Amino acid sequence: QVQLVESGGGLVQAGGSLRLSCAASGSIVSINLMGWYRQAPGKQRELVATITSGGITNYADFVKGRFTISRDNNKKMAYLQMSDLKPDDTAVYYCNMEVKTDKGSYSRLDIYWGQGTQVTVSS
Repeated sequence: QVQLVESGGGLVQAGGSLRLSCAASGSIVSINLMGWYRQAPGKQRELVATITSGGITNYADFVKGRFTISRDNNKKMAYLQMSDLKPDDTAVYYCNMEVKTDKGSYSRLDIYWGQGTQVTVSS
Protein backbone atom coordinates (compact mmCIF):
# COMPACT_ATOMS: atom_id res chain seq x y z
CA GLN A 1 0.00 0.00 0.00
CA VAL A 2 1.43 3.35 -1.05
CA GLN A 3 0.17 6.65 0.31
CA LEU A 4 0.91 10.17 -0.85
CA VAL A 5 0.23 13.01 1.57
CA GLU A 6 0.39 16.65 0.50
CA SER A 7 0.89 19.61 2.80
CA GLY A 8 1.64 23.30 2.60
CA GLY A 9 -1.51 24.69 1.04
CA GLY A 10 -3.33 27.69 2.41
CA LEU A 11 -4.54 31.22 1.81
CA VAL A 12 -2.12 33.77 0.40
CA GLN A 13 -2.38 37.21 -1.16
CA ALA A 14 -1.61 37.76 -4.81
CA GLY A 15 2.13 38.06 -5.31
CA GLY A 16 2.86 35.81 -2.36
CA SER A 17 4.54 32.42 -2.14
CA LEU A 18 3.77 28.95 -0.89
CA ARG A 19 5.70 25.70 -0.81
CA LEU A 20 3.83 22.45 -1.24
CA SER A 21 5.25 19.13 -0.08
CA CYS A 22 4.27 15.57 -0.88
CA ALA A 23 5.46 12.60 1.13
CA ALA A 24 5.28 9.05 -0.18
CA SER A 25 5.16 6.06 2.15
CA GLY A 26 4.73 2.31 1.82
CA SER A 27 6.58 -0.60 0.27
CA ILE A 28 8.35 1.53 -2.31
CA VAL A 29 11.22 0.23 -4.39
CA SER A 30 11.68 3.38 -6.42
CA ILE A 31 9.80 6.39 -7.73
CA ASN A 32 10.03 7.37 -11.36
CA LEU A 33 8.09 10.44 -12.39
CA MET A 34 6.76 12.86 -9.78
CA GLY A 35 4.27 15.55 -10.66
CA TRP A 36 1.91 18.21 -9.46
CA TYR A 37 -1.54 18.77 -10.92
CA ARG A 38 -4.29 21.18 -10.00
CA GLN A 39 -8.04 21.41 -10.32
CA ALA A 40 -9.99 24.62 -10.00
CA PRO A 41 -13.76 24.60 -9.35
CA GLY A 42 -15.67 23.71 -12.49
CA LYS A 43 -12.50 22.91 -14.42
CA GLN A 44 -10.65 19.78 -15.38
CA ARG A 45 -7.52 18.68 -13.57
CA GLU A 46 -4.45 20.03 -15.34
CA LEU A 47 -0.74 19.37 -15.26
CA VAL A 48 1.37 21.91 -13.40
CA ALA A 49 4.85 20.38 -13.41
CA THR A 50 6.72 17.09 -13.50
CA ILE A 51 10.21 15.92 -12.57
CA THR A 52 11.93 12.70 -13.58
CA SER A 53 14.06 10.55 -11.30
CA GLY A 54 17.07 12.16 -12.97
CA GLY A 55 15.86 15.68 -12.24
CA ILE A 56 14.54 16.69 -15.64
CA THR A 57 11.66 19.10 -15.19
CA ASN A 58 8.69 20.08 -17.28
CA TYR A 59 6.28 22.95 -16.61
CA ALA A 60 2.94 24.13 -17.89
CA ASP A 61 3.30 27.44 -19.70
CA PHE A 62 1.13 29.23 -17.15
CA VAL A 63 3.60 28.56 -14.30
CA LYS A 64 6.95 28.88 -16.07
CA GLY A 65 9.21 31.25 -14.24
CA ARG A 66 6.99 31.29 -11.16
CA PHE A 67 6.88 27.68 -9.90
CA THR A 68 9.74 25.27 -9.26
CA ILE A 69 9.36 21.53 -8.81
CA SER A 70 11.98 19.52 -6.94
CA ARG A 71 12.38 16.15 -5.28
CA ASP A 72 14.33 14.36 -2.58
CA ASN A 73 14.71 10.73 -3.61
CA ASN A 74 16.06 9.60 -0.25
CA LYS A 75 13.11 11.08 1.60
CA LYS A 76 10.60 10.10 -1.12
CA MET A 77 9.39 13.69 -1.24
CA ALA A 78 8.22 16.04 -3.98
CA TYR A 79 8.05 19.80 -3.61
CA LEU A 80 6.44 22.66 -5.47
CA GLN A 81 7.74 26.14 -4.71
CA MET A 82 5.17 28.64 -5.91
CA SER A 83 6.01 32.33 -6.22
CA ASP A 84 4.23 35.39 -7.61
CA LEU A 85 0.93 33.65 -7.04
CA LYS A 86 -2.13 34.91 -8.90
CA PRO A 87 -5.85 34.49 -8.15
CA ASP A 88 -6.04 32.17 -11.18
CA ASP A 89 -3.70 29.79 -9.32
CA THR A 90 -6.49 29.07 -6.84
CA ALA A 91 -7.16 25.34 -6.98
CA VAL A 92 -6.75 22.04 -5.21
CA TYR A 93 -3.20 20.85 -5.89
CA TYR A 94 -2.57 17.13 -6.22
CA CYS A 95 0.66 15.20 -6.01
CA ASN A 96 1.18 12.33 -8.45
CA MET A 97 3.91 9.69 -8.46
CA GLU A 98 4.82 6.71 -10.60
CA VAL A 99 5.87 4.18 -7.97
CA LYS A 100 7.53 0.79 -8.22
CA THR A 101 6.52 -1.51 -5.36
CA ASP A 102 7.88 -4.86 -4.25
CA LYS A 103 5.34 -7.68 -4.58
CA GLY A 104 7.70 -10.43 -3.49
CA SER A 105 8.44 -12.39 -6.64
CA TYR A 106 7.89 -9.38 -8.89
CA SER A 107 7.74 -5.63 -8.84
CA ARG A 108 4.90 -3.47 -10.08
CA LEU A 109 4.65 0.07 -11.43
CA ASP A 110 1.53 2.08 -10.58
CA ILE A 111 0.37 5.68 -10.52
CA TYR A 112 -0.63 7.10 -7.16
CA TRP A 113 -2.39 10.33 -6.21
CA GLY A 114 -2.50 12.32 -3.01
CA GLN A 115 -5.70 13.62 -1.48
CA GLY A 116 -5.01 17.21 -2.54
CA THR A 117 -4.25 20.44 -0.74
CA GLN A 118 -6.19 23.67 -1.22
CA VAL A 119 -4.38 26.77 -2.44
CA THR A 120 -6.36 30.00 -2.39
CA VAL A 121 -4.92 33.25 -3.73
CA SER A 122 -6.77 36.43 -2.87
CA SER A 123 -6.60 39.55 -5.02
